[in-house]
Amino acid sequence: MSSKDQRMVNAFDPATSSQLPAREQALIQRRQQSLGKAYRLFYEHPVHVTRAEGVWLYDPDGKPYLDVYNNVASVGHSHPRVVEAIARQAATLNTHTRYLNETILEYAERLLATFPAAISQAMFTCTGSEANDLALRLAWNVSGGRGVIVSNHAYHGVTHSVAECSPAFGPSVPLGPHVRTVPPPDGYRHGEEPVGERFVRHVQAAIEDLQRHGIQPAALLVDTLFTSDGVFADPPGYLARAAEAIRAAGGVFIADEVQAGFARSGGHYWGFQRHGVVPDIVTMGKPMGNGHPIAGLVARPEIIDAFGSKVRYFNTFGGNPVSCAAGMAVLDVIHDEGMQQNARDTGAYLKAGFELLAEKYPLIGDVRGVGFFIGVEMVSDRQQKTPASNETSRIVNALRDKRILISATGPAGNVLKVRPQLVFAQEHADMLLDALDNILATL
Repeated sequence: MSSKDQRMVNAFDPATSSQLPAREQALIQRRQQSLGKAYRLFYEHPVHVTRAEGVWLYDPDGKPYLDVYNNVASVGHSHPRVVEAIARQAATLNTHTRYLNETILEYAERLLATFPAAISQAMFTCTGSEANDLALRLAWNVSGGRGVIVSNHAYHGVTHSVAECSPAFGPSVPLGPHVRTVPPPDGYRHGEEPVGERFVRHVQAAIEDLQRHGIQPAALLVDTLFTSDGVFADPPGYLARAAEAIRAAGGVFIADEVQAGFARSGGHYWGFQRHGVVPDIVTMGKPMGNGHPIAGLVARPEIIDAFGSKVRYFNTFGGNPVSCAAGMAVLDVIHDEGMQQNARDTGAYLKAGFELLAEKYPLIGDVRGVGFFIGVEMVSDRQQKTPASNETSRIVNALRDKRILISATGPAGNVLKVRPQLVFAQEHADMLLDALDNILATL
């Protein structure tokens, strides 16, 4: 990763383009000319893909890459049932939500059925960023305040309002003056105090700091697996107490399920369910349409009603029939093909494999996560828990050279981010584990 681009883990450095084959050099030059400098690529040698199926991506030469990272295509790349649903609906009708149509209602009802009864209304957008942006608008309206509490290295999206609540962007995207950050529930580096007590204590301190500055707390917004902070799933339960704290201060609890939702944790359909808490608002994105741009939120009806009584909501493409057809197909596939159980069982198998490697290689300091979202923290010294950022980058790129795709996360970029599609099988886990074993043996 270039020293000029420390804000994105596993970023390609354009200054090294001359080391790439001519075909990729030409594509990168076209990207820079047409798209500008803001776009980023993964890996020291970017991956050029032309098609995908299941857990596999293919380059122009037909070489397969095992995708252990892309949770957008959550039920597998190009899943035929999702593709067919999109094509069928696109050939029938696609329009906005200001006409009566059954498709959005059927999808909303089926989606809401996966949530606790208290969360009984939905609003649809096109992206997770829009969903989090809308969630903040709801929170600001119902609370009468503006204060937002997020974790130290959170990422919640790219719109103005959520970018200033996303410290993962780094100093070039300043946090809003109404935003406070709290350490994630890190039981590895801060194990001297119970994780839940420590997290709630920091949330309460953030609430008090907002109040001290005359800012009414409006929301505690957290990714329920703390994926950008380094993946922190355990122990279950602590988010319930944090939700109580923000509600006591007049705010709401927003569960960002953009990455954690749709059966990814295996044991539960939604990440917040592991904590025995019912959020006030839940946001969703990435996996909803298996690559089709659909996102949204669900909330307590009194929150949406309070907003709707003052403001009309319209999103030209949010909730259109084609997007909703894709969403329903994803729900069908997860249910009919037993993908939640697969995430639980194969995820446990994969995590156990990483734990065996940790016994063999001291570079692995911690293995954590649940289901199909696992973080493997690399350290150069187990006693000091010194982040092994450079080694992590080498591992990610070495796996890429073996045509296995993962990435890294955390503020130091030293946590392997393992996030496969829900169709990922034990044979694929073995491929990843064997490749990682071989790479670690050479470091």
